[in-house]
Amino acid sequence: MSGLDTLVADTKATLSRVAQEFSPAVFASSLAAEDMVLTDLILKAQLPIGIFSLETGRLHKETLAMLDRVKEHYGYEIAVYRPQQDAVDGYIAQHGVNGFYDSIDLRKECCRIRKVEPLGRALAGKKAWVTGQRRAQSTTRSELAVQEEDAAHGMVKFNPLADWSEQDVWDYLRANGVPYNALHDQGYPSIGCEPCTRAIQPGEDVRAGRWWWENPDSKECGLHFVEGKLIRIKSVAA
Repeated sequence: MSGLDTLVADTKATLSRVAQEFSPAVFASSLAAEDMVLTDLILKAQLPIGIFSLETGRLHKETLAMLDRVKEHYGYEIAVYRPQQDAVDGYIAQHGVNGFYDSIDLRKECCRIRKVEPLGRALAGKKAWVTGQRRAQSTTRSELAVQEEDAAHGMVKFNPLADWSEQDVWDYLRANGVPYNALHDQGYPSIGCEPCTRAIQPGEDVRAGRWWWENPDSKECGLHFVEGKLIRIKSVAA
C-alpha cells in the first residue's frame, strides 16, 4: 500500500470513528483543497457528518461557486452560516469596510464577527467538529494533533489531515476527480476572504498569502484560538 493509500485509510478510519462515537458531529469546510478531500471522503462513505461553510460576505466568487459545484457533483447542499448583519454594519461604521488592515486587533475583530461568531452557531449542540488543517500549512500549526480537546466550544476537535502534505492533497484530488476551487490554479494554495488573501510566489509558505501584512506567528483568524492562544490545550491520543 502506498503512502497516500495509508493516509487515506487512516483518515477514513478517523472519520468513521467521529461518526460512530461523537455524533452529532460536523465538518467546517472552507471549500479549499484540503476540505474537498474530506468532503469527498465523507460524502462517498455517506457518513452522518454534516458539512457547513462560513459565508463571511467577503469571499471570492470562485469560492462561492464551490457551493454549487459540490451540489452538482455530489447532490449535497452544504449548510451556510453568515455573520450577524448588525455586527458587520457596526464594524464598518466605526472602522470602515477595510479597517482590518489598520491593526491586528481590528483584523481579529473582523474575523470574530464574520467567522468566529457564526462558527459558534454552527457548532451549537454538537459533540465534535472536523477541520481540514494540516501541520505543514504554517508555523502556527506545526504541533497539530489529529484529535484535540476544544475547550472553547466544549467538544472534541478532529484534524484528520494533520499528517498530509500538500502533494498528498493534490494527488488525492486528481486521482479521484474531486472538484476544487479555481483559485488554486491561480497561485492561491490557502484561500480566505478576498481582501485578506493574495496569490503567493514560488518558494513562499503555503499560507504566505493570508494576512500577508502580518508576521507569520499571528496568521490565524481566531477559529482555532481561545483568549489569544491557539487551541492546543490538550491533545488526545487517537
